[in-house]
Amino acid sequence: MNEFIDRVKFRVNIAGEALAIAVVQDYRTLEVLMVAFMNRNALEETLETEKMTYFSTSRERIWIKGETSGNFQKVKEVKIDCDGDALLFKVEQKRAACHKGYYSCFFRTYENGKVKLTGERIFDDQRVYGGQSPTAKARGLVL
Repeated sequence: MNEFIDRVKFRVNIAGEALAIAVVQDYRTLEVLMVAFMNRNALEETLETEKMTYFSTSRERIWIKGETSGNFQKVKEVKIDCDGDALLFKVEQKRAACHKGYYSCFFRTYENGKVKLTGERIFDDQRVYGGQSPTAKARGLVL
């Protein structure tokens, strides 16, 4: 495991956090579910537990996908890109990946100069997150 982690080139962002990009796909359909950041601790936790764990730049901490919603992601396969700064995870997704209630975070499509909803909402984010997204709560925003 350390050999794999040591190959990852975590890039330092403007806030001084060393992060890698995590692209997440449904392991059955290969649909892209989400893109997020991971620091070394999040990657170690993910590989150890097989539960996707990310670094939230808004919350400034690591978090397990599904810790609030119950929509966990179980790791099935991990790949690293040619530059070593992006990771591809194939996961078994429970219910939905998007905190807005959609299976994928990519539920909007650009079509003829307009944005079209192309995903089906699976759950009511207002009920799950008490009226605020996890990101808004972390930033202290009132919606």
